[in-house]
Amino acid sequence: MNSFYSEEELAQLGLKSYGKNVRISRKTSIYGVGNISLGSNVRIDDFCILSGNITVGDYVHVAAYAALFAGDAGIVVGDFCGISSRTTIYAVTDDYSGELLTNPTIPNEFKHIISGRVTLCKHALIGASCVVLPGVTLGEGCSFGSMSLINKSADAWTINFGIPSKPIKPRSKKLLLLEEELYNG
Repeated sequence: MNSFYSEEELAQLGLKSYGKNVRISRKTSIYGVGNISLGSNVRIDDFCILSGNITVGDYVHVAAYAALFAGDAGIVVGDFCGISSRTTIYAVTDDYSGELLTNPTIPNEFKHIISGRVTLCKHALIGASCVVLPGVTLGEGCSFGSMSLINKSADAWTINFGIPSKPIKPRSKKLLLLEEELYNG
């Protein structure tokens, strides 16, 4: 048996929309399936969690154990993005200041939810075990080294790393020629 949903099974999941050549592992947990849109040539591997308002472009890979917690704020993943293993993206989180209670079992009047749309622009790449916090926009072509804490937006075409992440050098744009070849070849 194939570990990815068949075309017939995908149609029955209830996704808001999806394109061609979409491969989602049967071991993926999906919450709010009707709020999730996937482009074409998307692969989501084993043990991923997709929750909330999520839009994914074309040619995107979400590696094993990655989690996207979008809530109502939303997560947008542009074309040609990669989200490596064990990366977690939060568009919604609790306030950890200690001024209020936290966790989903607490009534809303006793906690403060921090939320903000997370956007990965075209060609953004996130290394293994990174954490992305609410309200962040990752500029076109930026990349992040493994285990980075991404707590602020990043400029386009930069390589970033650290806790918190900081730009360390420019990223090559040669891949844009390969993108053009892919579409025209």
